[in-house]
Order: sequence, then C-alpha cells, then structure tokens
Amino acid sequence: MKNKGLWIRTFIILAITIAGIYLVFGPRRTPVASDFSWSGIKANLAENINLGLDLKGGSHLVMRVKTDDYLKTLTENNGQAALTTAQDAKLPATAYTIKAENGNYSVNLTLSDPSQQQAVLDEVKKKVDFSAWTQTTSGNDIVWSLPNQAQELMKRQAVDQALKIIESRINAFGVKEPTLQKHGAETSGQILLQMPGVDDPERVKKLIGAESNLSLAKIVSPPNPSPVQTYPTREAALQSIGGAETQTRKVYPYADRDEPSAAGTAKTDPAAKVNKYVVVEYPSVVDGSELREANAVSRTGSEGDYQISFSFKPAGAQKFGEWTGKNINNYMAVVLNGEVKSAAFIKSQIFDSGEISGKFTKTSAEDLALTLKSGALPAKIEYQEERTVGPSLGADSIKAGVEAALGGLAFVIVFMLIYYRGSGVNAVIALLLNMLLTMAALIVIKSTLTLPGIAGLILGVGMAVDSNVLIFERIREELRAGRSIADSISLGFDRAFITIIDTHITTIISSTILYLYGSGPIRGFAVTLVLGLLINLFSAVFVSRTIFMWLLHRNPKMEKISI
Repeated sequence: MKNKGLWIRTFIILAITIAGIYLVFGPRRTPVASDFSWSGIKANLAENINLGLDLKGGSHLVMRVKTDDYLKTLTENNGQAALTTAQDAKLPATAYTIKAENGNYSVNLTLSDPSQQQAVLDEVKKKVDFSAWTQTTSGNDIVWSLPNQAQELMKRQAVDQALKIIESRINAFGVKEPTLQKHGAETSGQILLQMPGVDDPERVKKLIGAESNLSLAKIVSPPNPSPVQTYPTREAALQSIGGAETQTRKVYPYADRDEPSAAGTAKTDPAAKVNKYVVVEYPSVVDGSELREANAVSRTGSEGDYQISFSFKPAGAQKFGEWTGKNINNYMAVVLNGEVKSAAFIKSQIFDSGEISGKFTKTSAEDLALTLKSGALPAKIEYQEERTVGPSLGADSIKAGVEAALGGLAFVIVFMLIYYRGSGVNAVIALLLNMLLTMAALIVIKSTLTLPGIAGLILGVGMAVDSNVLIFERIREELRAGRSIADSISLGFDRAFITIIDTHITTIISSTILYLYGSGPIRGFAVTLVLGLLINLFSAVFVSRTIFMWLLHRNPKMEKISI
C-alpha cells in the first residue's frame, strides 16, 4: 500500500510538472526569437505571458469625464422631452427654460393654462424620468430641480458608464491586456488607461474620445420626386425658419457626397465633397441608443468607398418602422455628430436597418462602426496626463528583473548545496519547480506580469527557501535526539508544517489586502507573491517529502543522510 501511495504521489508531481513545462515552453502562436539575447528573452516572455506597460512599453493615459457637461445635457434633454411630451398630448405647454451652472440644475416648463398643471405632470411622468428631481409648481410654471445628492450619484454613474464604453472600444480595437480603472478621488471623474504594446496611441485616443451621436430625423423638404431642399449657406437655411433655430427645427451641414436615393440603398458618386445645409425636424425619430449592430462595408472593394451599415434593437426598429410607414417619399437625414452624412427618401416602410454612406476610408469606417456599437459617451473627456514608455525601457526593465531573479536564484542554490549538501539538491528541485509553476499559473489566470510582479516572484523564492530551511532544521533536531532517519524525516515535515502554514497564511492575508486596496503595479506584486506561496505548499512540502520517501524506498535501512 505504501508503494502504491508513493507511485500516486509521483504521478501527480510528474503530471503537474509536465503541464507547467508545456504552458511555459510549449508551442506558441507565432515564431519568436530562440536565442538567449535579452531581445530573445523578452520576445518569449511577451508571447507566453502578458507583460505590463513597464516591461513591454506602451501608453499611459489619465482622462477625466466632464460630468458637469453630462448633467447640463441631461437637463436640456429632459426639458425638451417634457415640452414635446406635453405638446404631443395637446396640453398647453408653451416653452421651457433651464439652469445648468454652478451646481444648479433645473427645468422650468411654462404653461398657458395653469389649470392643466396636473394633466401635464401626469403626461410627463409617463415618458420623462424626473424621479430623482424635486418638483415644485408656481403659477404658470412647473419646476424640476436636481438635488446635490442626486447630482453626485449621477456623476458617479456617468463615470461608470464612460468606463464601460471605453472598455468596449478598447477591447474591440484589440489592445492586449489593457489596464482600465478609476483614478484619484471618487469625485474626480478620472479614469486611468494603460495600453501595453500600443504603437499608435493617437488613433486609440481618437477612438476613445470619439463622439457617436447618431440620429435619424425628417428633413424639412418637399417630398420625392422633388429634390431634397438644401441651402448654400447656414444663414439661408436659418432664414427659411424665421432667422433662428427653434425647439423643433435645427440646421445641420450636409456633406453632399452622394445623390439622395431610396433609404437603405447607396448611390455613390466620386465627385468632390460639396457643403450644403438642410433643416431637420427635432426631436429625431430614433437615436444611437437604439442601435444593435454597426459594421464597415465596401460595395466596390475600393479603399475610399466604405459605408457603415447598421441595424436597430427591437424597440427602435418598431419605432422606426411606424415612422417610415407614415412618411413614404419624405426625406430622412442620417445625422452623425452634428452633420448630415446621408439624405434619402423613404421608398417603403423600413423596420430594422439602414446605412451611412459618405466615401469613408476602411480605417475611418471601422473606427466609426466601433464607436457606434459601443454607444455614445455620457460626456466628453479630457486628457490630463499622457506618458509613453518605449520598448527599449521595457527591455531594460526585463533585463534588470531577470538578472536579479537569476542572481538571487544562483546564490540560494549555492548556499543550499553547501550548507545542506545532498538534501540541498532536494531543496533546489523544489525551488525550480516553484518558479516554473508560478509562471505557468500566471499564464493560466491570464495575469499581467509587471516589474513589481517580478519583485513578488523573487520574494516568493525567498519564502520557498525559508520553508525548506525550517524542514531541514527540524529533521536535524530529530536526528540529534537519536531518532531513526525515517522517523526524523516524518517528524521534521509534520512539525515544520504548522510553522510553514502560519507564515504563509499571514503573508497571504497581507498580500490580499494589498490586492484589494492597491493600484495596478501593487496588485501585480500581490498576485505573484500569493501564487508563489500557494505553490510552495506543493513544492516545498509535497514534492520535497516525496523525494525523501523515494530515498527511503530505495534504501529502507539507510543509516546516514546527507543533511
């Protein structure tokens, strides 16, 4: 039975070791350097292990979400929505005004008949979310004010929303293992982004901060077959609606790259861009929040002839279908970030899809499609800090870290072999296995290795050696007490195990606190240290004891041990 247990232990060790070797040194997706130069070492590490910004190079950005602008836009949108809702219900709402500065956000809706206040309130409540606002009435006015506590909550929600949108854009862009998290004080609205290995940070910055305000709206124009009504200047367009924009009429520039065609089709013309202006009805029929999908497509295969096709979510498709069914032959504008990209007449009822034409390049079309799919940022962002870490600096960091790790490992191996002689070989095997399995564990959990992470790895080596020292000294004490070699080894492991567990648990608790409350680099240190400690319980106790068990199995009457 003892032999069977020994073989089971051996099989477990071999299986885990082979798995670790495969993970660290196994087949790679792409050919990498096979020499032992620092560039070759870095290439191999970068392929199997996710390297952090300090090792691989890349970009470090600190940005701030303009949460005050978010609340201002929210106030404006709620005011417009309240007025439109009341007027659609044929209620006597005549105008609205807002206050949105110095922490004061309010909507004032004016009525021509104050006796209809309750009817207006009931109707607005159905379609406009004023649940967090304080409501008051006075004469002909209904006022909704946003309390300070609600402001702080909405600001935090805006930052959380921006964080999710930026994450989706970065993931779609293909940045490997980015670090994205809140930064600074809770009320600062700051977000930290680190992008290892990014060689075009400006494109990423544009993608992160890009607006994606898409809407489909009716153009004020005679219906097809008359041409779409355009104006040569903004002033001419404004004159057509009384000299100024109103709450229901807006003027937008129109980049006339394509002749208007039936909605959902594209009729491209390589003619030069001509700037015109059109008048668009407000509010829009549907907006970007109703999008389900957006993709860059090319009908001709030409680099400069890409469009963006899009489709709607069920609710948006239903709304769009009802509107197009009532507006056959009327003109519709695809408005993107304040510019009409396409103008098309409604040939038939359309429910779920459309297209933005306009001679996009492949890159700009793909970036725009990614931006639309991720949704609109709740507010604009501004960059407050930007640093770039070059690949050469990352290579120097890897070189220094590897040198420190190898130097410390070599010193420890020499010490263990000299001081513990034959048993030192046992400790060296357990130590090398600990390092191998720690690197394999980093690969399995897809953790990012940073320079502090290398420091945690080196400290883990020290803790692993400490465990072997405790065990070997206990064995020596039992031998000096006159016990047999077999009993001394058994008691040495058993009595040292409690001390090893105690030191490991206290260190793991400290590392867990560092991980929970620390920033990215500190977390990297904590992760590698905890992994090293957990694996050490296997390598320094289970593996080391198995080696001693094999020695006793081969020589049951052993009278002397090299320790």
